[in-house]
Amino acid sequence: MSQVLPIREAAGFRRGFVENASFGMALFVFTEVMLFAGFISAFVIVHSGSRTPWPPPGQPRLPAEQTAINTLALLASGVCLYFAGKKFRGARPRAAAPWMGAALALAAFFVIFQGMEWLALLRQGMTLTSSQLGSFFYVIVGAHALHAVAAMIALAVSWAMLQAGRLTRSQLGAVQLFWYFVVLVWPFLYWKVYL
Repeated sequence: MSQVLPIREAAGFRRGFVENASFGMALFVFTEVMLFAGFISAFVIVHSGSRTPWPPPGQPRLPAEQTAINTLALLASGVCLYFAGKKFRGARPRAAAPWMGAALALAAFFVIFQGMEWLALLRQGMTLTSSQLGSFFYVIVGAHALHAVAAMIALAVSWAMLQAGRLTRSQLGAVQLFWYFVVLVWPFLYWKVYL
């Protein structure tokens, strides 16, 4: 009696180079890059065509210096997650826990302090409807904040799974890809929106 093979093996397929979780996350990240490219393109077109000074009269200046510190914290979290991945793929996967914990703490720092920045700007009169700057700021930075919070939750779940000994390479790879997207898109948004 011949052995029955799964459809993939019978058709001559072998296990893919990229894990399903990482591949799915890569597709998601690609679509999100397009989303942010659209946001930034619209912002640049409106900003360059504006006849009024920027920021518009009556609107506060964006806190570029404070946000630069937040940006450094976000970049540092990406570096910590990179080292967590290296440790996880090494001989002792649990050695990744402190690096992943540091990445999570820096991510929380970024999200909390960006939220505080939003509250300060709202108190100064910059809202979604106060000006084109306010509209673009809250849509672009708000979309990034949603991604940052979602990626931070995924990072926290991964850290808990690592502590329980249930985290797989594929899962960590997908979370890393998502977090790297959040980390690497931010400096570009900072440069275009804040500076």
